[in-house]
Amino acid sequence: QAFFCLLLCIPWGSSCPPSCQCTQRAGAKAVLCSSQHLEEIPKDIPRDVVFLKLDANSITRIPGNAFRHLSHLEEIDLSRNAIEKIDRAAFKGVAAGLRSLDLSSNRIRSIPKEALLALNAKLRLANNPWHCECALQEVLWEARLDLDSVQDITCHTAPREEYVGKPLLQVLDAGVNFCSVRQRTTDVAMFITMFGWFAMVIVYVICYVRHNREDSCRHRDYLGSLPSAPVPAE
Repeated sequence: QAFFCLLLCIPWGSSCPPSCQCTQRAGAKAVLCSSQHLEEIPKDIPRDVVFLKLDANSITRIPGNAFRHLSHLEEIDLSRNAIEKIDRAAFKGVAAGLRSLDLSSNRIRSIPKEALLALNAKLRLANNPWHCECALQEVLWEARLDLDSVQDITCHTAPREEYVGKPLLQVLDAGVNFCSVRQRTTDVAMFITMFGWFAMVIVYVICYVRHNREDSCRHRDYLGSLPSAPVPAE
């Protein structure tokens, strides 16, 4: 009877995920899942968690709505994982309250800007194999990046070889604008498409005129081959 009473007294969402430790930190609930060989984000994280440490695991992906039920969440540490893909709605539901998000030392090459620009959290993105592009540039200019780690956001790949291995901030300070490069590429593609359509119209008009001319010639030749009608005698 005492056992069932104890079960009824335990609030839903206060259980701790296997391999994790649930404790108090500054008077708030902290869930510590560091170095537990996790391959995905646990499903049964307590709803009242404020600090969540998932660092030094083998997580490869952050799916959409991964933290949506954790409305009290303020800090997430996902550093030193194997994250390659982040869904654009990965942090939906926690964007307003999140104060710190650590994604450093993963395998992230690119990230949807929608996933980060909605956040008010301070971001750590260092030591990832970034592909320097417009979306990453917009994140750098508009998101709240941790100033101590900005210099460690390095171009692992880039549109031009000369940018590879350099800090993204240094490349941008030199006057490079990846967004304008993308715009120029789009403009060129539109010009080529419009030129293609224009060329098709010209070819169609030429073929149409030539076809009508040939029909006219055949019709004239046909009329010329017909026997002339006899002229009636007076």
